[in-house]
Amino acid sequence: MRILLAGGGSAGHTSPLLATAAALERLSPGIEVTCLGTRERIEAQIIPAAGYPLEFVPSVPLPRRPNADLALLPGRLLAARRAALEIIDRIRPDVVCGFGGFVSVPAYLAARKRHVPLVVHEGNTVPGIANKLGARFTEHVATSFPGTALPHATYVGLPVRRMISTLDRAALRHEARSTYGLRPDRPVLLVTGGSQGASSLNRAVLGSARAFADAGVQVLHVTGPSHETAAPDTGVPYVALGYVDRMDLAYSAADAVLCRSGSNTVTEVSGVGLPAVFVPLPIGNGEQALNAKAVIDAGGGLLVEDADLTPEWIAANVIPLLKDPERLATMGAAAAHLIPLDADEKLARMILEAGGDSE
Repeated sequence: MRILLAGGGSAGHTSPLLATAAALERLSPGIEVTCLGTRERIEAQIIPAAGYPLEFVPSVPLPRRPNADLALLPGRLLAARRAALEIIDRIRPDVVCGFGGFVSVPAYLAARKRHVPLVVHEGNTVPGIANKLGARFTEHVATSFPGTALPHATYVGLPVRRMISTLDRAALRHEARSTYGLRPDRPVLLVTGGSQGASSLNRAVLGSARAFADAGVQVLHVTGPSHETAAPDTGVPYVALGYVDRMDLAYSAADAVLCRSGSNTVTEVSGVGLPAVFVPLPIGNGEQALNAKAVIDAGGGLLVEDADLTPEWIAANVIPLLKDPERLATMGAAAAHLIPLDADEKLARMILEAGGDSE
């Protein structure tokens, strides 16, 4: 069987794509997986690095509101659809699966034109424009969160990497702290703004370095590759890294995490039972706050608006949390497995069934 997986533009689309590709290979040895993306974005590096062939379509940004780019959209979309049709005619996939974003729109249109079975996976609580379109063309629609408003939706969760879905944080704790030069006897806050980092999180946490040190709290700060900075010298370990490729170790080293609330981050940190302070991205359609709602309602996390994340707020809320082992344990237990971690195989089975293979 040949599968075409379409997704790109951000780690929020490419990470579940890669997790699903690996699950397809586990469930159906000999399967041929090809990916669809753009030359300009993150998928152009990480998908080939993972060992999968990558075909390219032109980038088609979808404006959220009327602007000058709106007039260019029809021509761009036609060009991308033509490119997707050429790829489908050449590869002849048995099924196409899209993960949303501007890469998926031409794939959805081309699959419909060629009558190729289509599967749509929506990563966020609030569906994007691309998947609202794709869901009109198929009955095979999967969502990461319950209650997402798409026709024919089946809640499966968000596919995540096996290194995370099978993670035993306690078993890796000693190795993780040794890897990052952290002490075993003091609490650790992990800070991450996602694959590209978040300048507002970085400013607030760096501005709190002295307060963390005075409280005996260690910091593992993943700043993002374009925000690399020297770690403050406070006498208490503060590790600043531009990028971490072993998030299993980062999660295992931490007692809590301060992070954005993209769907991938929410799924991973709650799935491994890591108490979280979520700081939703202040732009978009509000999906990041909704992504974290179930975890917060269950007691597994806190939420603070981006504009309110200041050193003062951190001193009043984050540092006391890190100094309270019982509260951390309660929050971790509330978060653990609240969101399913087997979505990679559930989605892979949906794709195989849509293509006429029941394994």
